[in-house]
Amino acid sequence: MDPLDFLEPAELLTFFHCRKTEMSCMENPQTFLNQLRDHNLIPEDKYKTTIRMRSKDKMRRAVYEILDCLEKENSDHIPLFWRCVFKDVIMNQYPILKLLHNSLMDGSFHFDPKLPERRESEESDERGSSKVSDGEEKEAKSAKKKRKLRSGSSEGDDEQPGSSAKQTPGQKKKAKKIHFSSPRKGEAGEIWTWPIYKTQLPVTCGEVEGTLIRDKLSKGEKCILVNKKRFTPSDFEKLAGKGSAKNWKLSIRCKDTPLGKLIKDGHLKAAVYKRRIKQARKSLFAASHSNTDEEDSEDEEEAQPLSEEASGEETEEQGEPTQVNPDHGKTKFKVSCGALTGTLYKSRFASGKCGKSIRTELSWMSPEEFVNTALNQRDAAWRKDILYKGKPLSALIEAKVLMLHSLLCKCKRCKPKHKDLDDEKNDDECCVCKSDGDEDMVECDQCPRSFHQNCHLPHIDDTLLGDNKWLCTFCVFKLTEECRYPDEQRTETIMSRQISQHSLECQYLLLYLCNEDEEQIFATNPRQYLENYCSVIKTPMWLDKIADRLQRNEYQTVGEFVSDVQLIFTNSATYNRNNPEYLNMGEHLKHLFDREFKKAFNIQD
Repeated sequence: MDPLDFLEPAELLTFFHCRKTEMSCMENPQTFLNQLRDHNLIPEDKYKTTIRMRSKDKMRRAVYEILDCLEKENSDHIPLFWRCVFKDVIMNQYPILKLLHNSLMDGSFHFDPKLPERRESEESDERGSSKVSDGEEKEAKSAKKKRKLRSGSSEGDDEQPGSSAKQTPGQKKKAKKIHFSSPRKGEAGEIWTWPIYKTQLPVTCGEVEGTLIRDKLSKGEKCILVNKKRFTPSDFEKLAGKGSAKNWKLSIRCKDTPLGKLIKDGHLKAAVYKRRIKQARKSLFAASHSNTDEEDSEDEEEAQPLSEEASGEETEEQGEPTQVNPDHGKTKFKVSCGALTGTLYKSRFASGKCGKSIRTELSWMSPEEFVNTALNQRDAAWRKDILYKGKPLSALIEAKVLMLHSLLCKCKRCKPKHKDLDDEKNDDECCVCKSDGDEDMVECDQCPRSFHQNCHLPHIDDTLLGDNKWLCTFCVFKLTEECRYPDEQRTETIMSRQISQHSLECQYLLLYLCNEDEEQIFATNPRQYLENYCSVIKTPMWLDKIADRLQRNEYQTVGEFVSDVQLIFTNSATYNRNNPEYLNMGEHLKHLFDREFKKAFNIQD
């Protein structure tokens, strides 16, 4: 007879209630979630959403929400829960479960302090939230003793140039850059569910940022604000240089989530915009293979707003979009000086000397350092010698796209502390998922790259981090490149080899693809935001899925790994045949993969 049968269901429920937080903090809870799924204790949609999460903090919150939902909605299943997680194979992987099992078996849980009566008032919520915050703070302090990490949201991001610096309206709004911050006390979930975003949401399309006004979207008006000018979704898509896609529901995103998915899930309401032209080309990610979705076909066409009253501007003739310099909304700029190329990040720019704002392949540089390295001159004029789209960088400064900080500015770019100087050496966002996330990132000691621990391949275990240097897979691959394959290899031979002998090459190739897929088009499951995808593509494949298989050692040969990667490109070519923009993205990524595959294994044509 199961020893748990001697315990009352109420006792098991109270014990579960008090241990939810402990269980949600388990490292790598994938096996734990698999066990719950096998016993039908977790909804399939929540399982799929949680298992894909890369951020540890997000996964902890998601696991807690799953356990909390189980307690509130299916409390009669708690005995089954304990039976399924108290299996030896599960307890051996999660020591906390073994401790909980021992506590139930020896009866020591009876000595737990009696719980006070549950309170639902705001005061009790704040007290509980404060305890969680204190715990997280202690955990963060402990982690910093172990390893060198980059904080997910860097300090001082909201600091502005000194009082004598001229600022554009966009820069003044940086004080409100809480759009991408972590939840405040008492808030949870994705940012579109937070009370602070009840009226507006931060959105991006390509490299252009804007603010979506929810009420205007629901009325079919100009709803996206960029530099004090409003645009319809279609016009904002054009401003970002993606007008040929004509599918704003996919190309406009909030925190990497397409607006179409938010509309489908009920987080946003969108009116059908009136047509301005009778016909339009089919868009890639609309219902190009279905004639039944009338709303999507209307969205493919250019929109005429229903009202102009809120824009604060004169009505444009014939519904033409407002003429705005698209560079104003951009956050990154591809620049060059001589033969040296790099990317200038607006958020890091301060002046020629201050702020390492230009990212090259090897390091971060200030504009002056960039010019000195490119031209080997100490007296070069960075404003004139650095070019963007063939024009001097001074053109962006004159257009007030870039703002020079004053000499009296005391922000962390102009008057950096030792920690700020150290942080400037590495990227602010994860090399793989392109977000800073809610957790700390690990910095490579050899190159400027930063990674979330579960984004890197292989995953970065805490035991690998400490006082010793840590090198990312990119750097390890580069250091060992010359000694791996001194002789030319044949493709057929490489494809048939065991992947265990070539895990480094495959991990490098996949990380390379993730890094090049800047807009994360091929990273996530396309079925999440493309309703008719499965009717066209029978075997979906995406980069995150391949990464999971690679991490779990599910591939036997190199050929199996390459086959899954090539399947992404085949699916893209099939589904996107009527949309040249996304078709070209897939073809470009395929070209990069084929080139790097040959270099990685020393294969000659």
